[in-house]
Amino acid sequence: MTIRARLSLWYAGVLFATLMLMGTLLYYQLVLWPQRRELRAHTGRYRPPPPVRDDEEAVDPDVFEDVSGIVMWCGVPAALLAVAGGWWLMRKSLAPVAALSQAAERINERHLHERLPRSGSGDELDRLTEVFNAMLARLDDSFTRIRDFTLHASHELKTPLTVLCGETETVLRDPAIAPAERERAASQLDELRRLARIVDGLTLLAKADAGLVALTLTPVHLDDLTRDLYADTQLLAQASGLAVELSACEPATVPGDPHRLRQLLLNLADNAVKYNEPGGAIDMALRRLEGTAQFTIANTGPGIPPTDLHRVCDRFFRGDPAHGTEVEGCGLGLSIAQWIVAAHGGSLHIASVPTQRTTVTVRLPLAAPALAPS
Repeated sequence: MTIRARLSLWYAGVLFATLMLMGTLLYYQLVLWPQRRELRAHTGRYRPPPPVRDDEEAVDPDVFEDVSGIVMWCGVPAALLAVAGGWWLMRKSLAPVAALSQAAERINERHLHERLPRSGSGDELDRLTEVFNAMLARLDDSFTRIRDFTLHASHELKTPLTVLCGETETVLRDPAIAPAERERAASQLDELRRLARIVDGLTLLAKADAGLVALTLTPVHLDDLTRDLYADTQLLAQASGLAVELSACEPATVPGDPHRLRQLLLNLADNAVKYNEPGGAIDMALRRLEGTAQFTIANTGPGIPPTDLHRVCDRFFRGDPAHGTEVEGCGLGLSIAQWIVAAHGGSLHIASVPTQRTTVTVRLPLAAPALAPS
């Protein structure tokens, strides 16, 4: 229940109690007090009124009508008017709270530079808004420092990693090295390339957070990308004996960056292959649905626990099934996929039944007919 509704109920309860008290006082003033005053005038002292016989009434009915009429025609309208006026006053006084809540809901980690509107009245709510804005400024500064550090650190790591990879590849091309040393160098090269992929992913996400990644939006045939992905996934799945199926591939053109959209699909397919089971299956489909291109990819495997579904797109998050197996990965693939989908104005949804099936659904807006190539 909102504060406005709760205050309105309390206010109405107080008015109802006041109305009942007013009726009681009117009854005492118009009925009981005249009787006592008349007794004192005749006897000079108070004595109880004589008992009422069965064939007569204790109080004049006209008095009851007067009391009820006063309560009905004066008290009730006054109470209704007071309730309406009180509700209007509470709505007007609490309107800044509603505006403050709506403005705060629009702020997230990408819009920390925005500030909540101040009323300028200097009251408690205006002071609270000032405190919130100061807190947002501190958070914005902290996020900016973290983003700049990640961007600069990943950029500085690229050069030494490139040098190390090149030197290791040179060692592997030397036919004179011993087999044990060759195996050691090959393992080092794999780890260096994995570290390079992590650095590339961090650089991309840091640039995306800073708004430094520019997308080249052109009409993209998503069905062509899906067929290419189907062929690539079949090659990736051969080592694990996975069955890959393309159940539907309807023509769909979306405005987007071809390179980023291909990266999105490859990330999803790579996860479907890695987090699968030997002899499992992968099913992908592309359909047109309600003005969007809907791409789905489903795979068998350990699945994702319900408690982890809301975290799978967090950076560096890897669930228990990933840690419990020898699956290569750094936990950035879905974070990058989510950013690519959001940058294209789409949505990404993941559903999973543990030990059975995991389904990723991507929806992207279709290109306008004038933009779609013939």
